[in-house]
Amino acid sequence: MSGLRAKHKADRDRRILEAAAELFREAGYEGAKIEAIAAEAEVSVGTIYNYYQNKGDLLVAIVSMEVNEVLNAGLGVVAEPPRNVGDALDTLIGIYIEHSLNYLSKEMWRQAMAISTQQPESPFGRTYTALDRTLTDQICALIARLQEFGLVRPDVDGRAVGELVFNNMNMMFIEFVKRDASTIVELRGALRRQNRVLVEAVSKEKRVAEP
Repeated sequence: MSGLRAKHKADRDRRILEAAAELFREAGYEGAKIEAIAAEAEVSVGTIYNYYQNKGDLLVAIVSMEVNEVLNAGLGVVAEPPRNVGDALDTLIGIYIEHSLNYLSKEMWRQAMAISTQQPESPFGRTYTALDRTLTDQICALIARLQEFGLVRPDVDGRAVGELVFNNMNMMFIEFVKRDASTIVELRGALRRQNRVLVEAVSKEKRVAEP
């Protein structure tokens, strides 16, 4: 019985977050009302407040849902990465970037980034920072895995490489969400170009340039 209750609770929570994501997209973060979210999710307003204190809590929960889904998808890449450093990084980063607008619009990302910057010690800010660290850890785990396969030089500080990759990706993603005209294709192309320099520096064997 407790398992069934937990499933119902998880399903209800998912409906609330999906409804909130949809209305944040349609009406904007400021314009979306808790009452409308409750109606869309087919729950009472009180039920939402049992889960979340305010719209900020809903937003960080949507960010968490987004990040946790890409982390789960990335596990397979870390376990069995492509046997080329550039391809492995591109595959993992591609999962992150291609999934980034599934639940959140650029406006929602801007709002989330603003709250995390303005209130770094709030529960929202701490959760956002923790998610960034988890993404960093996964990239570092990929670099370590590539070292195990002998694709990354053993003398390279894998943790530092992973942090560099994440920090650059994060900075480029911020620039991406700041401009509505920027596309995912452009972002991925820029990251491939920038990561190529790092890949060449850390790879154990240089890739022979194609004629």
